[in-house]
Amino acid sequence: MNDTAIKICGLQSVEVLKSMINLPVEYIGFVFAKSRRQVTSDQAAKLTSVLKQWKNGRIPSSVGVVVNPTMEELKELLHTVELDVVQLHGQESPQFCREVKEGFPVSVFKAVSVHSDRSPIEQIAELKQYAGCIDGLLIDTYDPVHGGGSGRTFAWDVIPLYKDWTSRHGIPLFVAGGLDSSNVGELIRDYEPDGVDVSSGVEHAPGEKDITKVTAFVERVKRK
Repeated sequence: MNDTAIKICGLQSVEVLKSMINLPVEYIGFVFAKSRRQVTSDQAAKLTSVLKQWKNGRIPSSVGVVVNPTMEELKELLHTVELDVVQLHGQESPQFCREVKEGFPVSVFKAVSVHSDRSPIEQIAELKQYAGCIDGLLIDTYDPVHGGGSGRTFAWDVIPLYKDWTSRHGIPLFVAGGLDSSNVGELIRDYEPDGVDVSSGVEHAPGEKDITKVTAFVERVKRK
């Protein structure tokens, strides 16, 4: 079985989450930033309680997606919701990432946008400061409005540069941006990321997850 980790992001429905209980998914993401997939901390607390009922022998890690939060906002969020990972999806500094990592009992993932009009070498160089400050890196397609979550792919040929950086620093690389069951197999075959992140690619309407599409995506990633 493929050992690529799966992160299904933007869950809002308890019913949908319960229907996923038998699927081998490693991470479930909850969006707290302004978005059509946004949930409140109280909603997320109800959703994370469902994860404890998972049937496949491994409870998925809960991921909270936030954009440029203050430490006080994070403290309040983590007081209400039991999260395993905080995914910082804004312009958070290396120092801020380190403070979150050291100040709360969570892992820290940093999301960065891949810009089509900037040199990949230049973008990789900017990661240097984050060495030792994060526990995972997620790369997504740049979106001028929201930064990420555009539902569009980027030029995958830059992935090896990011994979080399994460490998050298001993952290996983997750790839997001326009993934669905039709293209994730090619991504895994050609670039072997440590994890894949999907949201709009498993929806039947904006913000509404489709269990059939979720299942197809998981099967494509985990197929032997």
